[in-house]
Amino acid sequence: MPVGTLAAMPSTTRFYAAACQTDLPCPRSRDELPGRVDHLLGMVDAAVVGYRPFFDVRLVVFPEFAHAAPIYETAEELLDRLAVPIPNEHTDRYAAKARRHGVYIQTGTFLESDPKWPGVVFNSTCLIGPDGILTRYRKVNPWLPWEVHASPHDLPGYDEDLFPVAETEIGRLGVAICYDWLFPEAIRALALNGAEVLIRVSAYMDPWGATPPMDWWTLFNRARAAENMAFVVAANQGASLANYPPFSWPGGSMIVDFDGRILAQADPGPGEKIVVGPIDLAALRDERRRRQGHALLSHIRSEAYTGLYDRPIHRPPFRG
Repeated sequence: MPVGTLAAMPSTTRFYAAACQTDLPCPRSRDELPGRVDHLLGMVDAAVVGYRPFFDVRLVVFPEFAHAAPIYETAEELLDRLAVPIPNEHTDRYAAKARRHGVYIQTGTFLESDPKWPGVVFNSTCLIGPDGILTRYRKVNPWLPWEVHASPHDLPGYDEDLFPVAETEIGRLGVAICYDWLFPEAIRALALNGAEVLIRVSAYMDPWGATPPMDWWTLFNRARAAENMAFVVAANQGASLANYPPFSWPGGSMIVDFDGRILAQADPGPGEKIVVGPIDLAALRDERRRRQGHALLSHIRSEAYTGLYDRPIHRPPFRG
């Protein structure tokens, strides 16, 4: 298929996903975002067109902070310099690219402003398909105490689904961001909402990366895949210390199957990389129907845990 041809891709249960990690300077103002999006859209082209002779890439995933990181100390500064509403001109451009290639794009995170919630900044990612935005996910578990954006969980009267799942022609897709994945309840909520492909949009820093002895990145991606019997497509930030201080970012973006097997993984370490791996929904659905052992989603005795979460537990640390 020639580059630039509109792609009318059929519904499929077997396709490839691309996890794209970035190593770019940290933007300091929203004026830098158009150029950043130019670069990311070029990575979509590289993933889809480059691998087209071999297989169809239908899902492209970017890391947390691909557009902007919360580099200022207050929400007021972030709103003044980096935050944008959703939808915006950038999500429109992603939709046009998704339509051109017949793919689904899980954007890197935006720092999001919303007039409904004045003074609040969300860390948000959008799932965008050929018809536009399908879901917007706002990070439920900011990485305390450093991240000053808000959790929608903490806003009185917040009435949107905290863990939305999109029904698409490439399966049921759900996403959560970085630190969310250290909470099994968050990813289990996506699975119980029907997700077959769990997407991780992440900026996970050293030393909790893809190499022993603290390879939490790999550990939690594999665990969440196995315990929810779902594929995981995880894109991690690969920025060098110079680009996103005060941390270095270990990359290691990966695709994991529903038994926790790593199907593809970028080499650990900083650097811009694209890693691709197969998603076989037919096999997943067969296994979910067939299995009697290790059928974790159907073996949950939810009533056994009544009362454990009936009281508030969250205690935000003091931020000086």
